[in-house]
Amino acid sequence: MSTPPQRPASRREQVYLALRDELMNGRISPYERLAEERIAERHDVSRTPVREALARLQADGLVEKRDGGLYLYLPSFHELAGLYELRVTLELRGIERAIAEVDIHHDRARLETELDRWYGHRDHRPTPDAGFVAEDEQFHMTLVDSSGNPALTQALVQVNSRIRSVRMYDYLTENRMTATITEHIEIAELVVRDRLPAALDALRHHVGASQDVVMERAANALAMTRMMK
Repeated sequence: MSTPPQRPASRREQVYLALRDELMNGRISPYERLAEERIAERHDVSRTPVREALARLQADGLVEKRDGGLYLYLPSFHELAGLYELRVTLELRGIERAIAEVDIHHDRARLETELDRWYGHRDHRPTPDAGFVAEDEQFHMTLVDSSGNPALTQALVQVNSRIRSVRMYDYLTENRMTATITEHIEIAELVVRDRLPAALDALRHHVGASQDVVMERAANALAMTRMMK
């Protein structure tokens, strides 16, 4: 039986996907107003699909209304504290559950594929760029998802979407890029070798064992977004 041809995406869907990609990869500042007319001109569409796409992005939590317009969601410092705490909890739980339950094992093949990707980053170092946050998120999503609980993965994806507008500015320096690549490789190698307690310690260090350390990084990133206003 032949596979029926896929219907082309609607203009609303195309605009939604394009805007979401721009928002999630640092190509739109949290202080750039999402004006319907300008977006419509850029994507060569009418304002109706733009309006519908923006409404969907607002429902997703990626866009918020402030100062009389729509902007990329930017959490307050208080919101960041709670979201970072949840992120750390979800990240660690992926390995903790594999340590606690003998019948839970990580998907080694998926992790080896992800590890190869990070070997590539190590050997061909990317230029510091805010969009690198998407690479970081993919690593952590794969690490959690490979532990076999899709609910943890789904929750982590939601948290990441809420803090991305701040976290993406953490990848504008060589030292942060180097640390991220090195630590990701270390964590994945430990999990692949089934050295889970050591992997948990490495992950805890990576995401920030102390809430104070995590929030200091977040505060610096938030301050940088304000400087770029």
